[in-house]
Amino acid sequence: MKKNPQTELIHAPRKAPQYIETIQPPLFRASTIIFDNTDALFNRHWTDPYDYSYGTHGTPTTFTLADQIAQIEHGEYCLLAPSGLSAINLVNSTFLAQGDEVWVPDNIYGPNMEHLHNLQKRYGIQVRVYNALEVNSLEFSAQSKLLWLEAAGSVTLEFPDLVGLVEKARSAKVLTVLDNTWGAGLAFNPFDFSSEHLAVDISVHALTKYPSGGGDILMGSIVTRDSKLHHQLFRMHAIQGIAVAGDDVAQIQRSLAHMSLRYRQQQQTALTILDWLKTRAEFAQVLHPANPDSPGHCYWQQVCQDSLSAGLVSVIFKAEYDMAAIRRFCDSLTLFKLGFSWGGPVSLVMLYNPKEMRQLNHPHLADGLLVRFCIGLEHAEDLIADIQQALAQLHSF
Repeated sequence: MKKNPQTELIHAPRKAPQYIETIQPPLFRASTIIFDNTDALFNRHWTDPYDYSYGTHGTPTTFTLADQIAQIEHGEYCLLAPSGLSAINLVNSTFLAQGDEVWVPDNIYGPNMEHLHNLQKRYGIQVRVYNALEVNSLEFSAQSKLLWLEAAGSVTLEFPDLVGLVEKARSAKVLTVLDNTWGAGLAFNPFDFSSEHLAVDISVHALTKYPSGGGDILMGSIVTRDSKLHHQLFRMHAIQGIAVAGDDVAQIQRSLAHMSLRYRQQQQTALTILDWLKTRAEFAQVLHPANPDSPGHCYWQQVCQDSLSAGLVSVIFKAEYDMAAIRRFCDSLTLFKLGFSWGGPVSLVMLYNPKEMRQLNHPHLADGLLVRFCIGLEHAEDLIADIQQALAQLHSF
């Protein structure tokens, strides 16, 4: 029976073969997914490895990226979220209930702390703060449920005693979750990072950073090796309607092939700049895990066996330089752009007051204002020249 042209626009009588071999996998954009028949509809379960039932649960595009991220981080299961913070919030929402206690490092990613404080006010979750360099600053109780780890810290870049912290959490049967954005699954294996084959329970990763590599895509991931934990996370993932766009996934897939090359290039540039920064009299402290004088350097050596590190360097200016001077410095930079995030092609800079970000005393940090450099793909000599000319503005009025 001949169909109306409008109907044929929707139900095309001819369809090209759907699968060919290409460098990049096909892109699926889907909310509704069509079932072949009622058997396919009813003989399925949300815990199936690839449950194609609705776009929020996954498509071949999203499952392919999830499998790739799990492989990079040496995990078994992966969920995708619209941002790194969304992934963090999913973990907190899944495993924390009224009366539970969560431990966070004092150098925690700020938005994570803000989210936990919101849960504390609304639902009675107790937030405890510890020093990432001191295992003894942790005092677990019967209510302790979750331990957050960052390696390295987001701003001051201390590398934690990862081995000691995970050992203590394991003894107390407390879940460990690592913000692995800095390591990106490349600097160390979060599921096997010691001679004793220690592993975290959950690894959270802001794919916005190194996997994207372009400074243009927001996404996060949650990787586990435990099917029970994965299914708990996946259930909350579904209940909250968390989903990512196929087009964004395809962009990250396209960047994964050269993520390791970019990571190593930015690391090498950061180390070159690090050596130069250490010669400058304006700084009271230069922070980077590979710097022997940086807090947690010994723990970085213990875990990052190939001496890998992200392209971030922080400096603490001597106390004689006030906020007005540091702002002049940042405003005078030309190649370094003022902005949050890292891992993209353009170098970034951001300024902080560490005293306003900490709850504990940290004698390992010098007094003064902090600037974090996030190294892009520019040449090291050009970036050094940019910092040098901006330093000249510290004393100008």
